[in-house]
Amino acid sequence: MSDTAGAPGGSGAGGPLGPGAGASAAGAGLRSRRRRRRLRVAGLAVCGAVVAAAGAGWAVYAKLEGNITPDEAAAAELARYEKERPTPLVHGARNILLIGSDSRSGDDNARYGRDSGTARSDTTILLHLAADRHSATAVSVPRDLMVHVPGCRRADGSRTEAAFAMFNHAYQAGGSACTIRTVEKLTGIRIDHHVVVDFHGFKEMVDAVDGVEVCLREPIDDEAAGLKLPAGRVTLDGEQALGYVRVRKSLGDGSDTGRMERQQRFLGALVDKVQSNHVLLNPVKLYPLLDAATSSLTTDPGLASLRGLYQLARGLRGIPTERVRFLTVPRESYARDANRDQLVQPEAGKLFERLRRDEPLVVAAGDYGAYGRDSGKSREMPSGELPRSSSPAPTFSGNTAAEDGCV
Repeated sequence: MSDTAGAPGGSGAGGPLGPGAGASAAGAGLRSRRRRRRLRVAGLAVCGAVVAAAGAGWAVYAKLEGNITPDEAAAAELARYEKERPTPLVHGARNILLIGSDSRSGDDNARYGRDSGTARSDTTILLHLAADRHSATAVSVPRDLMVHVPGCRRADGSRTEAAFAMFNHAYQAGGSACTIRTVEKLTGIRIDHHVVVDFHGFKEMVDAVDGVEVCLREPIDDEAAGLKLPAGRVTLDGEQALGYVRVRKSLGDGSDTGRMERQQRFLGALVDKVQSNHVLLNPVKLYPLLDAATSSLTTDPGLASLRGLYQLARGLRGIPTERVRFLTVPRESYARDANRDQLVQPEAGKLFERLRRDEPLVVAAGDYGAYGRDSGKSREMPSGELPRSSSPAPTFSGNTAAEDGCV
């Protein structure tokens, strides 16, 4: 028995099934179970991290999406007049109306004046994106321009009478829908989207990119605007930037013309800052900008989503700064009131038709181009941007986002 018990393959202490062998098997099994348990725990941790990240990502997305205010009232009003609105001529080209409201409503805007219950368009810019997304043209519309404002629906449901009035009367009379209809009647250009931003939103966007550098040809000391700045290169924070683009009487000749030129140069510097810092490609830098922008934006329903804004930003981010142009509609003093403006024709019509047909134009500094003269300078356009008509591209007074105001 003892020999059998001790023989190989037996059940004794020395055999494979003996106590020694049994202990070894149990140890391997225990290690295997522990390893599987650790893998399960690690797997659960990874899943938890993924779920948490997805949850955080969804929370961020939902927050940004919820920040945007869709302008449903404007969409409904524009739908009422669909038959009289211009027809788009070029597939893929986009025309976006940017409206800076001077509303004093809201705690942060109250410091800029008394809230009278109405708002006017402090700044209005028609942004044209070429169908090939190789260029963008931003055209300022003077707030003092005398135009035909159609009858519009007020916020309380009543309607205004059609009037010949200053352009910024349109926003006061009927909000963004009235402004859009006025621009469309003035230019013959279909407005595809619109964006309304108030004082607070403008400041927040500037602060989100850590300020914007501008070049001041002379020092500024304007108590009303809260500005005291030296000449030369200066980086403006949000509050300073708002004062800079709004101040009028203490800078230059005190006209709205000078103010619009400063606004254009500031926007060009902002575009250059965003592109040079790769903000649109860096989530860490992009989120503060998106949060600031969306918190104060009112847009048409088509843009009132992150998807809509992303598609717009994607179309802009690939455009070289030298092809982002800024100009003002050709205008002159109104015949009956030197403090008002009127369009210069046929030059203004020439500009509007170029934009409507998505045809190229040139901007250059100097008064000679203020009225859109045919210059024969189409050969100076950036490579790859060829005219779509036989006539030379007209030159208008303006600047590009690539220009340095200190040069």
